[in-house]
Amino acid sequence: MGIPLLDLHAQHGPIHDEILKALDQTLRSQAFILGPEVNRLEESVAAYSQSYFGIGVSSGTDALLVALMALGIGHGDEVITTPYSFFATAGAIVRLGAKPVLVDIDPVTYNLNPDNIEAAITGRTRAILPVHLYGQCADMNPVLRIATEYGLKIIEDGAQAIGAEYVDGRRVCSIGTVGCLSFFPSKNLGALGDGGMVVTSDPELADRIRVLRVHGGKPKYHHRVVGGNFRLDTIQAAVLNVKLNYLDAWTRRRQDNARRYEELFASSGLLERSGLGLPEAVYRSSGVAHYHIYNQFVIRAPRRDQLMAFLKGEGIGTEVYYPVPFHLQDCFRTLGYRQGDFPEAERAAVETLALPIYPELEADQQAAVVNSIARFYAAHPVSQKN
Repeated sequence: MGIPLLDLHAQHGPIHDEILKALDQTLRSQAFILGPEVNRLEESVAAYSQSYFGIGVSSGTDALLVALMALGIGHGDEVITTPYSFFATAGAIVRLGAKPVLVDIDPVTYNLNPDNIEAAITGRTRAILPVHLYGQCADMNPVLRIATEYGLKIIEDGAQAIGAEYVDGRRVCSIGTVGCLSFFPSKNLGALGDGGMVVTSDPELADRIRVLRVHGGKPKYHHRVVGGNFRLDTIQAAVLNVKLNYLDAWTRRRQDNARRYEELFASSGLLERSGLGLPEAVYRSSGVAHYHIYNQFVIRAPRRDQLMAFLKGEGIGTEVYYPVPFHLQDCFRTLGYRQGDFPEAERAAVETLALPIYPELEADQQAAVVNSIARFYAAHPVSQKN
């Protein structure tokens, strides 16, 4: 049984005609750059994210970049963030001449550990950039307290967590100063290519971001600042407007699949025999559906690389997010960090493995995944020393 990590054919098949209609309407309108579908999406995603303003941009990476630019962060400034995320989180900071100051992660959620933040603050610190990794909100109340005490901005990287909620129902990207979303095709709300959005409830900040996304021109051809070409294509917005109508249903299916995995692993006895660790939804409520949206379902696995190779041979798609923490990347050597500086991030990099969790995943497919993992550990038993 072939089981991909993500099956976009299964997602797009039922809405194929709706997507074609949206594409046709955009083609007929000829409004390819910042057309009405972009404005419609901006309003819808802002409301969905409990924010007043949405600014569609060209990617999740550019969302981070333009948000940092709009906050005036540049050469010599420091931004506190995680060492364990997609490259863009730290890359956007460095591109502006600023320095990412890394603090280790929480071993349960894989998100930035707020207990480590204050010790990293210096006179050059301008902002904190927490990442809501794998679909679960970072622990934001301590981050807010620290940011308020030290006069820092908060840039939320919600690329993997659209709609995810914190303990009191606040949604990702509405909690800090500004939030950044990605519409990369593999995301819970994915375009047919690159796309992203910045959301905020600060009207002045929203206006600066709108200006920066069109090369800093306001009015056109008149530039007081240097921006970039960060516009979201109308054709991508048209597709996303279709898919947004299905997002809540897809989220519920991902959550159902996560619960099924929990049941299957529990009944298999693997958790006791193999030392496997399942993702933990730290924020839970029977009355709220969006505490963890499971952009990924990430397990901790002894002999991770061997298991991954075995599952590949079984036709089961997996992925490692992320094999090299930022402080061990060649391009960040000048930051001055060494192996061992962030032990939790380093441990996650060698132990974690993402399993299929997409909404259309069937129960028998999940059972096949767990059965394959059980066969692997039966053939490669894990001793107490492992």
